[in-house]
Amino acid sequence: MGRHSLPDDHAATGGGDRPPRRRRTVVIATMLVLAVAGGTAIAAQGGLLSFSKSCEDSAVHLSMMTSPDIAPAVRAVADRARKDELRSDGHCLDVEVEARDSYKVADELASGTRTPGYQIWLPDSDLWLSRAKGDGDAVAITPGDSIATSPVTMAVVPKAAKSLGWPKKTYSWAELTGAAMESDKVRLGSADPARSATGLLALAAIGASADKQGGDSDTRVAATAKLLAQRMSDGDTQVVATLPQDGSGAEDGNPARNQAVLLSEQAAFAHNAESTGDGKVGLFYPKDGTPLLDYPFTLVNEQKQTTDESRAALRFMTLLSEDSSLRTLREHGFRTTDGTADKAVVAAAGGRAPQPYAEQQPPAPSDETLQETLGMWTITVQSARLTTVVDASGSMATIVPGRNQSRMDVTKASLVQALNQFTPNDEIGLWEFATTLDGDKDYRRLVPTARLGATEKGGGTHREKLAAAFAALQPVPDGATGLYDTILASYKEAQRTYVKGKFNAVVILTDGSNQDERSISRSALIDELKAIADPERPVPVLAIAVGPEADREEVDQIARVTGGGGYQVTDPAEIQAVILQAVMTAGQNARSAE
Repeated sequence: MGRHSLPDDHAATGGGDRPPRRRRTVVIATMLVLAVAGGTAIAAQGGLLSFSKSCEDSAVHLSMMTSPDIAPAVRAVADRARKDELRSDGHCLDVEVEARDSYKVADELASGTRTPGYQIWLPDSDLWLSRAKGDGDAVAITPGDSIATSPVTMAVVPKAAKSLGWPKKTYSWAELTGAAMESDKVRLGSADPARSATGLLALAAIGASADKQGGDSDTRVAATAKLLAQRMSDGDTQVVATLPQDGSGAEDGNPARNQAVLLSEQAAFAHNAESTGDGKVGLFYPKDGTPLLDYPFTLVNEQKQTTDESRAALRFMTLLSEDSSLRTLREHGFRTTDGTADKAVVAAAGGRAPQPYAEQQPPAPSDETLQETLGMWTITVQSARLTTVVDASGSMATIVPGRNQSRMDVTKASLVQALNQFTPNDEIGLWEFATTLDGDKDYRRLVPTARLGATEKGGGTHREKLAAAFAALQPVPDGATGLYDTILASYKEAQRTYVKGKFNAVVILTDGSNQDERSISRSALIDELKAIADPERPVPVLAIAVGPEADREEVDQIARVTGGGGYQVTDPAEIQAVILQAVMTAGQNARSAE
């Protein structure tokens, strides 16, 4: 979008000093396949704010899909532009605004199954942009400027806020969630981080804060996520509804109501505007920083838009940064794009000094951090049951470039490290495979799939036994890659031992294509997997191609039949992160299908 010149009437309205706007073009390298559903609001239609005849004849009509929280403000700007007959290159501007959850739009665009009927998208966070890019078939999107921001906070009803020392006492994220959850002192709820940028950013901030405390931070964060999951709402609108609006549900005697929720400042502003007395919330702003929702203006299918449409869209983005629009956004509880706090907005939302509501926001969490946070969340919400199947063919002895270690050595270390991301209730087993490894079989079960926290005969935990088995893996000198038979056998075993209520999956790690000429063919394997796949007992195959000789497209084609997918790593040290990504993606795909 930066290549476009501004439409001819840029200076026609607005003016004055405007806060700097940020170009938001960095996106998150994670994929989630999420549920698609219909829109949740009706946009202003012609007739209510009709054009004059001359304007109607020249109007450029645009449709805009907008995060529900900011939709009323954007719709007000669009209505005013229609009423004032605002023009772009001589054409009147008519923008129809519809509200829809950002995760739903991201899924629709990522799937690429149909051409969207809108030209503009305004999600609540730029973390959705890369999810919308999918894995190759997605509708093209062009990120533009952020038009507003809102910090992520914790909203607390008066009685619970007082018990936590609000507003004088300040906490880090880890301290605040720890204090809120201590002995069920405060019932804390959250929107699903897989469907809510607010929930995900808050959970990532909690994790970063826990890391600074030192000690077993992973365990503490997983415990926090587990407790949040027990009071989880599908989305931001639903989690706000768990708060009392008039004080009637704020007392301890109503366990159905939350006393605190992870919420944006703007959502608290809107809630307080509709609430009375003890129904209003106070806001805690953690002293280690409040991440921002940033509302990136995004063009959809720009290459298929006419010149008039793309320039009209750019004109509307510019309009949203002008003084009159900034006032409208402020009136709806939003901050400017640089995150500067407005005392009136903060006060209406429930912020009070000395809460650090005006402190500089921390840097946005990295792609890797968000990916790991989502992976941890998926595993925590629904305990995992994974059969890990590791290639033990001779090629795994190949030295990794830049390291004095073999593929197998680096793979083993990465698997042991990945174990730290799983809880004692997760179940993991281990197979290895190479041609003629066990008589005529290309595969061998080394450790049965069981709870990591279970006590093993002779002492020690299953986690310790599995870590030792990972460490003992060795390449079979003359072994070739017996991939197809192994996939089928491990899939059938995972189906046979399926545990309801857990995320069941088979994780295959291979550094090559199938080399067993006696095995089932690829087409026959795919047909067999299709035939035995059971939607009531889903077992996605998560296939990780390790090294340059591995065929990611081949394993992806096979894995997709089961609801899983294929992934590629050039360095086995990346396996830990990719396992989390694969679990997260497949886990959310399964949940969205429910």
